[in-house]
Amino acid sequence: MDPEFTFLNRFIGVLRDLKKFSPHTVRAYEQDIRQFLEFFRETGLPVNRTHIRDFIARIHTRGLKSSSLARKIYAVRSYYDFLLENGVVVVNPMEGIRTPKAEKHIPRILTVPEMSDFLDTIPDQTFLDLRNKTIFEFLYATGLRISELTHLRLADLHLDERLVRVIGKGNKERIVPFHEGAATLLMRYIGERRQRFPEAGETLFLNARGGRISERSLERILASLFRTVRRVHPHLFRHSFASHLLQSGVNLRVIQELLGHANLATTEKYTTLNYEDLLKTYRKFHPRGES
Repeated sequence: MDPEFTFLNRFIGVLRDLKKFSPHTVRAYEQDIRQFLEFFRETGLPVNRTHIRDFIARIHTRGLKSSSLARKIYAVRSYYDFLLENGVVVVNPMEGIRTPKAEKHIPRILTVPEMSDFLDTIPDQTFLDLRNKTIFEFLYATGLRISELTHLRLADLHLDERLVRVIGKGNKERIVPFHEGAATLLMRYIGERRQRFPEAGETLFLNARGGRISERSLERILASLFRTVRRVHPHLFRHSFASHLLQSGVNLRVIQELLGHANLATTEKYTTLNYEDLLKTYRKFHPRGES
């Protein structure tokens, strides 16, 4: 195997096994770095700033979005940082290569009435109906990423305090509150889950066979439940969660803490808040929380 790609495989293993990047992010990074390495292999050019800029210009002319281009640059820079740390190279050729500014866009959200109507009309008669209703109510109650929700364990829930322990990006832990309505659904779901799948282990949200529910399955379930012409995605709940709290007057730093963002807007520093204050603010302002 080409030594360059041997080191790439090691780097991808670090992202997957140590840094706990999502499978989607790991695949994207690997594709980005392979594209970069194959360009220089095919052209025979030395890897320096001049030719790196040639590479960037070439892929940019193909209509690549600025956000995707920025990700490619960051992926390659991170890879060379890895090589530098392991003594494979003596300098990172990506130093000094600037990333383009990302396009600004407004995340799609539902209005509070639209969200309430949707959540209130999800049936809960069967086990799978109850699971679906619990999942989407919980997503809106917490603003969790889909990957975070699918990896939740029973032990992560503290139903008496209405708190959930979440392991987010970069293996960072945070505590997120949820309201009483979501807690009631969770208790119902967990009771039926234990009866239906007594040997299922610690995974919280299960598929019809008793295994961990996948992100793709959640996308399909949501599409079948949401009967509108608007294209919806589970991340819509996270955007709506943040937007509705912001519209209600919640401080940006509180929302940053709840979402687990290291940066907010223009790389605002991560701010740790007192959880008692966070709980009071959350329960006062969340549209489906306590009045």
